This record gives sequence, C-alpha cells and structure tokens, in this order.
Amino acid sequence: MLNSKAQLTVDVIAKVAERKITIANAVKLLNKSRRTIERYLKRYREVGIRFVVHGNTGKEPVNKTPNSLKQQVQSLIREKYYDVNLLHLGELLQANEHIEVKRETLRKWAHDIHHVKRAKRRRGRVHKRRERMESVGLMLQMDGSTHRWFGTQKTCLIAMIDDANSQLFAEFFHAETTAGCLKLLRSVVEKKGVFKTLYVDRAGIFGGPKRCNFSQVQRACEELGIEIIFASSPQGKGRIERAFDTLQDRLVPEFRMRNITDMAAANAYLQHVFIPQVWHKKMTVKPSTTDSEYQPIPNHVNLDDICITKVHRKIRNDHTFTYKGQFYFIESPIKHSIAHQKIEIRNVIGKQFDVYFAGRKLTVSPVIEPTKAPLDKSYTTHSEDIEIQKKLDVLALADKLGNVAEASRLSGVSRDTIYRHRKLVKEGGADALKRQEPPSLHHKNRTDKATEQIVIEFSLANPHLGQVQVSRLLKSERNVTIHASGVRNIWLREKMNTMALRIDKSSVK
Repeated sequence: MLNSKAQLTVDVIAKVAERKITIANAVKLLNKSRRTIERYLKRYREVGIRFVVHGNTGKEPVNKTPNSLKQQVQSLIREKYYDVNLLHLGELLQANEHIEVKRETLRKWAHDIHHVKRAKRRRGRVHKRRERMESVGLMLQMDGSTHRWFGTQKTCLIAMIDDANSQLFAEFFHAETTAGCLKLLRSVVEKKGVFKTLYVDRAGIFGGPKRCNFSQVQRACEELGIEIIFASSPQGKGRIERAFDTLQDRLVPEFRMRNITDMAAANAYLQHVFIPQVWHKKMTVKPSTTDSEYQPIPNHVNLDDICITKVHRKIRNDHTFTYKGQFYFIESPIKHSIAHQKIEIRNVIGKQFDVYFAGRKLTVSPVIEPTKAPLDKSYTTHSEDIEIQKKLDVLALADKLGNVAEASRLSGVSRDTIYRHRKLVKEGGADALKRQEPPSLHHKNRTDKATEQIVIEFSLANPHLGQVQVSRLLKSERNVTIHASGVRNIWLREKMNTMALRIDKSSVK
C-alpha cells in the first residue's frame, strides 16, 4: 500500500517516462533535485513502481541492539535500579552489570516501561547568571538538606561547596543545628585553611533576620575573619542547591543497594567513597586560576575556643550567676569585685561548660538551695480557723452597725461577699465558711456514663472502625447520638485511640 506522497511520486515519474511532462516540471512538483528525478526514472524503467520503496524496507538495522539485552536492562530497572535517574543508571549498568548502552537508547527503553524520573519544573522569575569565582577559597556556599537519605527517618545533610571548583565537604546530622554547622566549618578550616566568604541563606542559624546578631555560626566566622553573605533567594546560592539535587539522586539508591541504614555507615561511605571517588572525579571543574585563597590558621587562633557555643551571663552582687535554671557560685579568688560584669560560658558538646572572665578560666560550683519543709497539718488547720474568724468578725460588724455598706467600707470586704457569707452561715453555720474543695474533674458537658459504656463496647467489638464511622453507626443502629470528637475523647481517656490498642483491650476482656 502506497501513501499519498509515494503515489504522487509514482504518478509524476510515470508521466515523465511517457514524455507527458518534462524533468524540469517534475523537479518542481516533487521538490527534488534533477539528479534524484533522473535516478527515479532509471529505476522506474527497470523495476516499475517498486522503485518508490526503499531498499532497506523490512530489514533490521545492522547496529540494532538485541531484544534480549533490552529485556535484561528493563528487568534490572524494575527490580534493582527503580529509583535511579538515567545518567546514573547508565553509569551503574556499566560499572556493576558490564552493560554499555547509549543514553538515547536507554531513555527509550525506560520510557517503554514508564520509568523516567522527571525534574519538577515550574515557571519562575529570571535570575542573572553569575560567573564562578576565579580561585578556590574565595567563596564557599553552605546549607542543609533534610531528606530520607537512608532508612525511614529524615536526617539532615549539611554541606559546603567551593564556588570555584565545586569541591564538596559534607556530613550527615540528625538535624540542621548550630553544633553540626560549627563541626563542618571546623573540619573545612582544618583541612584547607581559612577561606574568605561564606554564602548562606537567611536562616536564623546563620544570623539571619530571625536571630540577628546572636548567631553562634556568625560569631565563629567573625572570629576567624570569614565574611558572611546572605542570599536573597535560593537561586542566589544555586551551586549548593543543585548539588543537593544531585546528591539526592545519587546517594539514596546507593545507600539502598548497599543496605546502609544508620548514620555512621552513611557518613563513612560519604567521606571515604562517594566524595573522593565519585564527586571529586566527575563533578568538580578546574578554576580559572591556580591560585588559592585559603589561608593557614594563625598561630594565636585556637579552634577549640572558636568552634563552640558561647553565651554570656551577668554576675550578681554575691558573685553568683544562673545557667540553665541552676545557680552557680564563683570560687576562684578575685582581688576586686566583678559584680554586674559579664562572664563568657563556653559549652562544648558532650563536655561540662567552662566559665571565662577577661580570658581567665574561673572555677565555679553549683549552689544547693535548701528545700522547703513539708506543711504542718496543724498549722493549716489553725490558719483556716483564723480565716473563718475574720469572716465572722465582718458579719458581726455588719449586724452591729445595721448597715452592710458601712461595714464593707470599714473592713474592705465587698458587699456581695458579706451577703454571700451571711447566707452560708444561715444555711450551714460557721463550718460553711471553710474553703471549698476543688470542683470535680467531671465536666458538665462530658458524655454520660451509659453512653460512654455503649461507645466502649461498640468500639471493642469493631476495632477496625474509625471515630467518624463509630459515630455514624451508633446513631443509625442504636439511636445513640455522639459526635466523632466525643468518640475520640472517650478513646483517649480509656487508652484505646488506635486500632492496635482496641484489639489488645478486647482480647484481654
């Protein structure tokens, strides 16, 4: 069967062979060169209308990949590499399975089984491109990424990347904390030296608007001579943001295939395998110049005194101060009083804090305050008797004057209180003036006991039902009206707010 284009070609060439139209007109009709028309005409005279069919029609290409290889790769994608992107997939197939497939072929095979990780695309404002820094050490970008890197719990990867050559420094922590940022900052300074600037977002942990002028990271950078630059948008520090995208694509499947589920193993693989063998070999670039802006740590700088948490407290007149809800006394011999001065508390993770004043370490000890003695019951009873007698004296004064308003003015007790006390004495005597016990914990709007018992029995008989279903079925089947939130409150009081708890309780009964 010929399509319309092939039919037109056959008709035109047949008319040229019959000398009904010229070759020049055939060139215009078919939009082909004169050489092609002459070749068509020669083939038409030899084989007829079959000249229009290409010679490779129905034949397999010489370089076609065998179907067995295609099925093998697709099976590996489904079972082993289901969370890997295409570039990473090609590298893993070549390294682990010794299968080399071209990128476009691999993309088509993945599309056939509907397995392609697509990037999230959304329209955003245009950001001006910024060229990389010329030399290493001029600027490092720092940020944290909270993600399910390994296992089921979310952890945070705090990373720093050199803007000039994309050299990476990273470590896993439980969360993006000040201690984690200070630890990573110290490791970079110890390995490479002091760099010039640190590019971060406006989070409070770095001294942004939420924690302006009292960030520990900002303070440590100032003491090291590192200038902090705050980005106004995520695109400003796009180097580290794109690095996190790559790390999430690469590390998550790598951890899964190596059965890494704890932080210690993840950090070991990251530091000793991934960063030196993968990132620094494939992801880094050559800087514009070979000069390095990293400066060695000065001799007078001690990182133990910088990369720690520092807070200040004001000394009281008796040379004591408070820290974390505890009083401490300064035991170090001091010639002159330092009351109302500020001391520096240096807190190292996992160690006891140290106290410094004017660069001198002080010796402190906790102040143990005496505890209050238990209240004597006889004293309590005596106090209650005194309170009752005062109330009776006010009532006697009102009876003597015959004027409640005047008695209120002289005693300082409101008229309503005098009337209420007079009513209590009339109904129950002087004992009615005693302080009343606190009201019962049973709220006036609480569901009655009978309804609660019905809800409990129905829930234990049907532990798989939720609170909304229990409320609806009780109304339709047993004519018991109770809101879903009421069912929830009963479950919480009876400790049966989950299906597992209800099943356990029903089995016990």
